Amino acid sequence: MKTLRHLCRILVGLVFVFSGFVKGVDPLGTMYRIQDYFLAYGTEWAMPFALSLAIALCVIEFMLGISMLLNVKVRLTSYLLLLMMIFFTLVTFYDALFNPVPDCGCFGDAIKLTNWQTFFKNIILLIPTLVVFQQRNHFKGLLLPSTGVIVLVMTILIFTGFCIRNVSYLPPIDFTGWKKGTDLSQKQEKPIRFFVKYKNKKTGETKEFLSPNYPWNDTAWMAAWEFVEQRMENPEDAEHKSLKIEDASGNDLTQAFLSGSGYTFFLSTSDLAKADTAAFSQMRSFGEKVTARGATFIVLTSALPEEIEKFQASHNFYFEWYLADDVVLKTMVRSNPGLILLKGGVIVDKWSFRDFPAFEEVDKSYLSAEAL
Repeated sequence: MKTLRHLCRILVGLVFVFSGFVKGVDPLGTMYRIQDYFLAYGTEWAMPFALSLAIALCVIEFMLGISMLLNVKVRLTSYLLLLMMIFFTLVTFYDALFNPVPDCGCFGDAIKLTNWQTFFKNIILLIPTLVVFQQRNHFKGLLLPSTGVIVLVMTILIFTGFCIRNVSYLPPIDFTGWKKGTDLSQKQEKPIRFFVKYKNKKTGETKEFLSPNYPWNDTAWMAAWEFVEQRMENPEDAEHKSLKIEDASGNDLTQAFLSGSGYTFFLSTSDLAKADTAAFSQMRSFGEKVTARGATFIVLTSALPEEIEKFQASHNFYFEWYLADDVVLKTMVRSNPGLILLKGGVIVDKWSFRDFPAFEEVDKSYLSAEAL
């Protein structure tokens, strides 16, 4: 029994450390998953707390895993682990039955599981968790109680700082389909479908439509219904193939920007209203210089045309603006705005607005005659 309980302790600890780490690498991705749950359960009022909850979840999971691995405060930790496992097992069972959120993100973007796979994973993990809980009084800590507390407090502080760093800058490990070296020029064989959900303002009835097959040009209908959310179905399950670049008239220009052999800069802003405006001021001079060097510099946004015009006028940012899905933009680069450099359709580098490169840096590394 001694061997079994320690094997269960180590197994649970490894899973929670891994789960907390891969989510902590990309807290914004975890935040987007939490926001999906808020939308699915009609708790939009909680949206402002999504990032704090995401960081807290990452830190708690990682700390509980460390506690298990180091055999520190196992009695207390076993209670917390059991409560978390019961809660998430019930949530994922509901997800598996009704699919309100297609991906719970239990392992971030590192490992993608279906809702049923996630549920069965939790059922399996619940078994060693129950063993640890049942045997909680038989674990003897390897560290002195005071030392164990110090270790756990330091774990919380260090990992919280790690998560905050990964919010402020790009994730140190990119688990998404938009990592450096990804070839975006590969064409999508099967069409991506976009669905929009609307709610009747009077009755509360909701309807989902395959875009653009809904009465968007019926003013009476649009006045009676309000937009709720949009989701995307990618039959090829390849994130990098979901990028669609359109002009204001709806013309698809994706391959025009991805098939060229030269350098292309995408300045991406998934939410123009919340974008860091100082970063655009920095990019104005940068964009002018790289285009003078022969590179392409465009802005990708999900904003409405009138929002773009207003922003251009107020910030004197008159580059070429194109439209893309906000979910895709948030996944491409975890920054608002963010900068992506491509060459021949292949992602060469990415930057957060907090560490946008100087023109001299990219000129020396990429654009100069010697680099070419």
